[in-house]
Amino acid sequence: MNDPHPFPHRVIDVGGTPVRVTDMGPSDRLRTLPYSIRVLLECAIRRGGHDSPDVARLHDWQRAAAAGESIDLYATRVFLHDTNGVPTIVDLASMRAAAAQIGADPMTVNPQIPAELVIDHSVIVDVFGTKDAAERNVAIEYERNAERYRFLRWAEQTFDGFVVVPPGTGIMHQVNIEYLARVVERSGDLAYPDVCLGTDSHTTMVDALGVVGWGIGGIEAEAVLLGEPYSMTVPKVIGVHLSGQLPPGATATDLVLTITEMLRQYGVVGAFVEFTGPGLAVMPVADRATIANMCPEFGATLAYFPIDAATIDYLRFTGRPDERIALVEAYAREQSLWHDPDEPITYDDVIRVDLGSIRPSLAGPQRPQDRVDLDGAGASFRRALSGITGQSPDDDAAAIELGGAVHELRNGDVVIAAITSCTNTSNPSVMVAAGLLARNAAGRGLRSKPWVKTSLSPGSRVVTDYLDLAGLTPHLDSLGFSLAGYGCMTCIGASGPLIDEVQTAVREAGLSVASVLSGNRNFDGRINPDVRLNYLASPPLVVAYALAGTMDVDLTRDPLGTDDSGEPVYLADIWPGDAEIQDTIRASITPGMYTEAYSRVFHGDEHWRGLETPTGPVFPWDEASTYLRRPPYFDDLAGDRPWSLKGARVLASLGDQITTDHLSPAGAIPAHTPAGRYLTELGVPRFELNTYASRRGNHEVMMRGTLANVRLRNRLVPGVEGGSTVGPVSGNVVPIYDAALEARAANIPLIILGGRLYGAGSSRDWAAKGPALLGVRAVIAASFERIHRSNLIGMGILPLEFMDGADAAGLGLTGFETFDIVGDPLRDDVVAVRADDIAFTVRVRLDTDREKDYFRHGGIMKTVLRHLPA
Repeated sequence: MNDPHPFPHRVIDVGGTPVRVTDMGPSDRLRTLPYSIRVLLECAIRRGGHDSPDVARLHDWQRAAAAGESIDLYATRVFLHDTNGVPTIVDLASMRAAAAQIGADPMTVNPQIPAELVIDHSVIVDVFGTKDAAERNVAIEYERNAERYRFLRWAEQTFDGFVVVPPGTGIMHQVNIEYLARVVERSGDLAYPDVCLGTDSHTTMVDALGVVGWGIGGIEAEAVLLGEPYSMTVPKVIGVHLSGQLPPGATATDLVLTITEMLRQYGVVGAFVEFTGPGLAVMPVADRATIANMCPEFGATLAYFPIDAATIDYLRFTGRPDERIALVEAYAREQSLWHDPDEPITYDDVIRVDLGSIRPSLAGPQRPQDRVDLDGAGASFRRALSGITGQSPDDDAAAIELGGAVHELRNGDVVIAAITSCTNTSNPSVMVAAGLLARNAAGRGLRSKPWVKTSLSPGSRVVTDYLDLAGLTPHLDSLGFSLAGYGCMTCIGASGPLIDEVQTAVREAGLSVASVLSGNRNFDGRINPDVRLNYLASPPLVVAYALAGTMDVDLTRDPLGTDDSGEPVYLADIWPGDAEIQDTIRASITPGMYTEAYSRVFHGDEHWRGLETPTGPVFPWDEASTYLRRPPYFDDLAGDRPWSLKGARVLASLGDQITTDHLSPAGAIPAHTPAGRYLTELGVPRFELNTYASRRGNHEVMMRGTLANVRLRNRLVPGVEGGSTVGPVSGNVVPIYDAALEARAANIPLIILGGRLYGAGSSRDWAAKGPALLGVRAVIAASFERIHRSNLIGMGILPLEFMDGADAAGLGLTGFETFDIVGDPLRDDVVAVRADDIAFTVRVRLDTDREKDYFRHGGIMKTVLRHLPA
């Protein structure tokens, strides 16, 4: 890495090799700084020396955070996945053509830092419960996505420093912690911290290794890739003090659901969370990774675990080279990044967690922070079902025939049970526990209920290797948990359709059914459009609920079923002990498994290698493509214009916790929607409509999919679920896309009204791109989730916040008013809004000078283009 500025350094010895490191200054100035702040400080010194204003701000980080001061962070690498990465690379390809329009050299559009993309978001659980399910799902994946994959292979060939991990390898964050993460980077004789910014919000999983990493929007990622710094306000840092150890029967999943509940209640949005305390000494990295993965769910920017002996153990366990391990330990100790429990670190506040108090838990049915003890899950489910739908498990059942037998399907029956997501499949303890529980259940003659769609989609091939070696795969197969693929799958809503008979009964009888998954998100409408209730649980509990077949059960007291002799079988009868789990891990997992699994990580299978790939520095766009279209962001490259907004109408008036899934769904494209109709009119068969996530390289599809979530509730059309609104010209109830066309034809600007935590969830850039292309100029909300606010600015949409305590309802706004916004958002912290006869003020959320610069130019991409050399 060639830094543009000289910086103070010194030389350390690593195994007999001299290595340059940044001189961090006197160690006594570091002792009270949180470890995460020390990493930012190293980056600032390396870029600008000790006299840099950013260095001064970080030394006095609490004052800077309270004052809202900002710093520039230069990442060492950018991390992407296929569904967010394809539109990012589409934009870069488009920027090459746009560069020529402004007289710049198109070849200057090239990553300036390493970029890695893992293809993991496109495989769907189409086939399940059979030994060839994974093979068949991969074949279907290539049929649907070959065009996108050819594009990524072209990008890998034409962009320097850009590499792709092909389909079927694993889930990006598990691949990151098991293989890609360096922890300490080295370029020539210079060593420095691995700082990883990713286009997925769960990039924070790598924080478990002592890497500073978090999710940013795909729009921001483009700027970072092209050498722009990431502008951020100096964060608050909350310490989480861990003590004790987990009791028998409690899992890392139970722990992270408890921490998520606690931190959401406390409020850590935009803050760094740093883990400390004696509990770290007994917590392996696999458990830390489960916690760090769910950082977006508890709302923080970072979930940092300092480097310590457990970090080194994990690097060795996963087969990292000895030289890398030696570098990480020597560097961390020299640079005051090695965890010292006796250091008097200052935090803004400290939250204490007694690991011994953790109880078996689930979270649901609609938010990850809604934790419930396992022994209260049945009663909690009944209350939630009544509150959400007004229904009861005692309502009339629907009769369905499966496998020659008639069954009754009821409200609350579990129709999806998925061992999925890097959140948990990266953790051998819970995966082995699931396998042992499956063995014990099968040995007692138990089987999953026939209406349950079961699947196993681990985050790396190492998981299936050790399950095979432990002899647990046949038992999981016998319960239907056969390998469905290596990818995100059910966790991101790529669960595929329900069993045909079940899907028909759910739709015809209006049943409210449930899913149980070992994932990290369970937002309404995310997992499957036919499933109203979604619960997060550990992998062994996923197996247990597949056996029970319903949420209307107390697994601590009610039997899961009966054995071959008619005796009831309880969860406690088949739950494996901690000693057996650890013995199985020691006997079944070796570092060589990781070395072998990742030895050809960029090579791909015969499908990947057989793709015909375009060549040349400029991508040959096909105007007939339904997957890849050159986007229109660069069609207007006129100079800056004064910002004003008059005569605006509301496209949608939304409530609290509107997620990016609501704003831009990722799941299957229904044929009856504007996006589905657009594709079918182009001759795409229904089976090949695919998902919104897979078509993010086509703005025509994504515009039509904006605000098209089947569970969206727009206050302009009360009582209606889905992507509908009132046309600003016609006054008719129409799809949101059609209403936007009405507004465009009449030259009417649009705004969106939102509640608290607007834009929660994933880092999905299309949640901002889509509204921008529909003509949305501003979003007025009670508060914003961090990444989405940045994405709005990146697309030239102005984020505005109601003043403290205010919201649309409290101001008497119906959403049918005409809005004028008066003031200069580039100059004023507060601007005035007039909505017919209602006047109020709002706070401008352009928090840094760089954000103001992006907004002035109409967004990040146009700003970056202006910075390219001629």
